[in-house]
Amino acid sequence: MTQNYSQPIISDELGSNRPNAAAERNYFARGVQTPALFEIDGNPIPALVAEFGSPLFVFSEHALRHKARHAREAFKQRYPRTSFAWSLKTNPLKGICQILRQEGWLAEVVSDFEYEKARDLGFAGPEILFNGPYKPRAILERAIEEGALLHVDNWDELNLIEKLVEKRRQPLDVGIRVWLDAGIRPVWSKFGFALANGEAERAAERIVRNPALRLHTLHTHIGTYILEPAAYRTATQKLLALRDALERKHGHLIDCLDLGGGFPSNSLLHGMTGPAEQVVPPIEAYADAITEVLNRLPEKKRPLLRLETGRHLVDEAGYLLTSVVAVKGVHRSRAEQDSLSARDYKEQLIAGEDSKVNYILDAGINLLYTAAWYRFEVRPSRLIDKPPMPSRLYGSLCMAIDVIRDYVDLPPLEVGDVLSLHPVGAYNLSQSMQFIAYRPAVVLIGEDGTAHLIRLAETLEEVQRLERLPDHLAER
Repeated sequence: MTQNYSQPIISDELGSNRPNAAAERNYFARGVQTPALFEIDGNPIPALVAEFGSPLFVFSEHALRHKARHAREAFKQRYPRTSFAWSLKTNPLKGICQILRQEGWLAEVVSDFEYEKARDLGFAGPEILFNGPYKPRAILERAIEEGALLHVDNWDELNLIEKLVEKRRQPLDVGIRVWLDAGIRPVWSKFGFALANGEAERAAERIVRNPALRLHTLHTHIGTYILEPAAYRTATQKLLALRDALERKHGHLIDCLDLGGGFPSNSLLHGMTGPAEQVVPPIEAYADAITEVLNRLPEKKRPLLRLETGRHLVDEAGYLLTSVVAVKGVHRSRAEQDSLSARDYKEQLIAGEDSKVNYILDAGINLLYTAAWYRFEVRPSRLIDKPPMPSRLYGSLCMAIDVIRDYVDLPPLEVGDVLSLHPVGAYNLSQSMQFIAYRPAVVLIGEDGTAHLIRLAETLEEVQRLERLPDHLAER
C-alpha cells in the first residue's frame, strides 16, 4: 500500500445542507426562468413606481369586488338568509371600505376608533356590528344611542351595558360572544363566554331576563385562516344547541347566528406546498359546511346567518411594489470573478455556508406584518433570462429579524429592480408602523384601469403633527 494513502472522508456538504442539495447541482433544477409580473390591471409596474414612488401598496378594485360577489353568491345560493359584514381591522382605508359598503356589506368594528371610522364612512348605527374585548364607556353610550348591535364580550361589559340601558323604553338588541372548541387548535378563548362550562348559557339567560335587553345574536369567531371547513359545521351545531336550550327553557328564539370570519385567502403559510388554489379550500366548501346544518332546520326556525369576512376578500386584491436597493453575498463574488462559469458558480452556491444571494429591499416588516407567517409570492417586474438561484429578501430596517422571505428562487437581480409581493392586502396596512421609516403611498386601480391615489405617502410634518415640545425644550 502506498505511503500517500489517506482514508475517504465525508465532505461538510453532506449533512449540513438542505435535503435537496444534491438535486440543486443541476443548474436548471429550478427551471430556466422566473415568471414576471409586468402590470396590475393594465398598469405597468415600473410606471406605477415612477409616478407614486417605491415602496408602494397597490389594490385592485376589480379583484376586491369579484371576491365579494363570489363569496356572497356562494352563501346566498345555499342559504338566502345570509348577511355580510366587512371586518374593518383587516384594512380600514376609506377606499377599500367604501367598495365593500357599495357591495352591500355591513361594518364589523372592534374599537372606538373603528366605530367612529365606520360612522364617518357613512355606515348608520344599525349597520354596525360592535365586537372586541374592550369598548370604552363613551363609545358604548354612543353605540347604544345610535342603534349599533353590540356583541357582549365579558361580564364586566355586560354590567356596564345594563347600567346604561336602565332607563330605556325600548329593549336594546344585543348579541353575546361565545368561545367554543370547534376542533381547531389553538382554541380562541380570549373572546366571549365559554360554552362548555355553561358560562355562555348563564350570560344569555341574564340578558333574556332583563327587560331592557333583547338577545338577538349568538356570535363566535373560531380563529383565522381556517383551512378546515368542517370546523364551521361544528361551530354551527354547537351554537344551535345553545339556541335550542334557551328556547326550551325561556321561550326565546334567537334571531341570528354570527359565525364571524376566519375564511382563508389563496395564500400560503411558510412550509406549505402550493399552489394555494390546490391546498386552500374554496369558499363554497365553507358555505356547504355551514348551510347544510341550517337547512336541516324547519324553515320557520332558520336563523339569519351573519358572516364577518376580512382576509378572504381583500388579501389577494393587495400588492406591495418594492425596489432592490443593495445586493449582498455570493452574487457579488461572482461579479468579481467573471471567469467563473455558471456551473462552477452553482457548485460554489451549494458548497458555501450561506448559499443564498441576499437582496435588501426598500420595504421591511414595518409594512409587512404578516411576513412572519405567510409566504408571499415574489415576482420581478421584468423578464430576466437567467435561471433562478436561492435568494433571501431582507427589508430596509436596522434589525436582523427584518426578513421578508428567507428562501425564494429568483434570477440575478440588480439595484433598481422592482419586485411585486402578493397577496398582502389583509392586515399589513392596518398593522404597519412608523419605525424608522415613513409609510408609503397607497394606490387603488379602478375597474376602468385608472390609478387613484387613496393614501398619501407620509412626511415628517404628518408624522410629527401630534407631537408637542415643552417651552423649556424649544431652544435650539
